[in-house]
Amino acid sequence: MSLGRVLVVEDNARNLKLVRDVLTYSGFEVIEATSGEDGVRLAAEAAPDLVLMDLQLPGIDGAEALRRIRTSGNRVPVVAVTAFAMNNDRDRAFEAGFDGYVEKPISVAALSQQVTDFLELGGTT
Repeated sequence: MSLGRVLVVEDNARNLKLVRDVLTYSGFEVIEATSGEDGVRLAAEAAPDLVLMDLQLPGIDGAEALRRIRTSGNRVPVVAVTAFAMNNDRDRAFEAGFDGYVEKPISVAALSQQVTDFLELGGTT
Protein backbone atom coordinates (compact mmCIF):
# COMPACT_ATOMS: atom_id res chain seq x y z
CA MET A 1 0.00 0.00 0.00
CA SER A 2 1.28 3.45 -0.95
CA LEU A 3 1.83 6.18 1.61
CA GLY A 4 0.53 8.66 -0.96
CA ARG A 5 0.80 9.68 -4.60
CA VAL A 6 3.42 12.40 -5.19
CA LEU A 7 3.78 14.26 -8.47
CA VAL A 8 7.39 15.38 -8.90
CA VAL A 9 7.88 18.17 -11.45
CA GLU A 10 11.61 18.42 -12.12
CA ASP A 11 13.53 18.96 -15.38
CA ASN A 12 16.94 17.82 -14.10
CA ALA A 13 17.18 14.06 -14.70
CA ARG A 14 19.55 13.45 -11.79
CA ASN A 15 17.40 15.37 -9.30
CA LEU A 16 14.28 13.62 -10.60
CA LYS A 17 15.90 10.20 -10.19
CA LEU A 18 17.08 11.03 -6.67
CA VAL A 19 13.63 12.19 -5.53
CA ARG A 20 11.89 9.28 -7.28
CA ASP A 21 14.24 6.69 -5.78
CA VAL A 22 14.02 8.08 -2.23
CA LEU A 23 10.25 8.41 -2.26
CA THR A 24 9.62 5.06 -3.96
CA TYR A 25 11.90 3.31 -1.48
CA SER A 26 9.99 5.00 1.35
CA GLY A 27 6.66 3.69 0.07
CA PHE A 28 5.25 6.59 -1.97
CA GLU A 29 3.85 6.28 -5.46
CA VAL A 30 5.73 8.74 -7.68
CA ILE A 31 4.44 10.35 -10.86
CA GLU A 32 6.93 12.36 -12.93
CA ALA A 33 6.78 15.46 -15.09
CA THR A 34 9.71 17.28 -16.65
CA SER A 35 8.00 20.56 -17.58
CA GLY A 36 5.54 22.94 -15.99
CA GLU A 37 2.97 22.19 -18.68
CA ASP A 38 3.17 18.44 -18.00
CA GLY A 39 2.97 19.14 -14.27
CA VAL A 40 -0.26 21.09 -14.72
CA ARG A 41 -1.73 18.32 -16.88
CA LEU A 42 -0.74 15.52 -14.49
CA ALA A 43 -1.94 17.44 -11.43
CA ALA A 44 -5.40 17.30 -13.04
CA GLU A 45 -5.23 13.79 -14.55
CA ALA A 46 -3.37 11.77 -11.92
CA ALA A 47 -4.99 13.17 -8.73
CA PRO A 48 -1.77 13.35 -6.68
CA ASP A 49 -1.88 13.86 -2.93
CA LEU A 50 1.08 16.27 -3.13
CA VAL A 51 3.10 18.04 -5.82
CA LEU A 52 6.83 18.76 -5.47
CA MET A 53 7.42 21.57 -8.00
CA ASP A 54 10.81 22.82 -9.14
CA LEU A 55 10.68 26.58 -9.62
CA GLN A 56 12.99 26.73 -12.64
CA LEU A 57 11.45 24.68 -15.45
CA PRO A 58 11.53 24.80 -19.23
CA GLY A 59 8.47 26.45 -20.75
CA ILE A 60 6.35 27.80 -17.91
CA ASP A 61 8.12 28.08 -14.56
CA GLY A 62 6.94 26.56 -11.29
CA ALA A 63 5.07 29.68 -10.15
CA GLU A 64 3.09 29.84 -13.39
CA ALA A 65 2.39 26.09 -13.22
CA LEU A 66 1.07 26.59 -9.69
CA ARG A 67 -1.11 29.49 -10.85
CA ARG A 68 -2.62 27.29 -13.59
CA ILE A 69 -3.23 24.43 -11.17
CA ARG A 70 -5.04 26.78 -8.78
CA THR A 71 -6.99 28.49 -11.59
CA SER A 72 -8.41 25.08 -12.51
CA GLY A 73 -9.74 24.76 -8.96
CA ASN A 74 -7.28 22.05 -7.93
CA ARG A 75 -6.38 22.43 -4.23
CA VAL A 76 -3.64 19.77 -4.08
CA PRO A 77 -0.78 20.93 -1.83
CA VAL A 78 2.11 22.17 -3.98
CA VAL A 79 5.57 22.46 -2.46
CA ALA A 80 8.28 24.59 -4.09
CA VAL A 81 11.59 22.81 -4.57
CA THR A 82 14.45 25.14 -5.39
CA ALA A 83 18.13 25.86 -5.20
CA PHE A 84 17.26 29.45 -4.28
CA ALA A 85 18.09 29.52 -0.60
CA MET A 86 17.76 33.13 0.48
CA ASN A 87 15.12 34.04 3.06
CA ASN A 88 13.32 36.28 0.59
CA ASP A 89 13.15 33.37 -1.92
CA ARG A 90 11.22 31.33 0.62
CA ASP A 91 8.94 34.31 1.29
CA ARG A 92 8.35 34.80 -2.44
CA ALA A 93 7.40 31.14 -2.83
CA PHE A 94 4.79 31.43 -0.09
CA GLU A 95 3.54 34.74 -1.55
CA ALA A 96 3.12 32.98 -4.91
CA GLY A 97 0.83 30.48 -3.18
CA PHE A 98 3.08 27.49 -2.57
CA ASP A 99 2.09 25.41 0.44
CA GLY A 100 5.64 24.54 1.44
CA TYR A 101 9.29 24.93 0.51
CA VAL A 102 12.16 22.44 0.17
CA GLU A 103 15.71 23.58 -0.57
CA LYS A 104 18.13 21.93 -2.97
CA PRO A 105 20.32 20.09 -2.67
CA ILE A 106 17.69 17.63 -1.52
CA SER A 107 18.48 15.96 1.79
CA VAL A 108 18.12 12.24 1.16
CA ALA A 109 17.85 11.63 4.90
CA ALA A 110 15.07 14.21 5.37
CA LEU A 111 13.02 14.03 2.15
CA SER A 112 10.69 11.17 3.06
CA GLN A 113 9.81 12.75 6.41
CA GLN A 114 9.34 16.16 4.79
CA VAL A 115 6.86 14.67 2.31
CA THR A 116 5.05 12.82 5.11
CA ASP A 117 4.84 16.06 7.09
CA PHE A 118 3.48 17.99 4.09
CA LEU A 119 0.83 15.32 3.54
CA GLU A 120 -0.20 15.25 7.20
CA LEU A 121 -0.34 19.03 7.48
CA GLY A 122 -2.03 19.60 4.15
CA GLY A 123 1.16 21.08 2.77
CA THR A 124 1.77 23.90 5.24
CA THR A 125 5.43 23.83 6.30
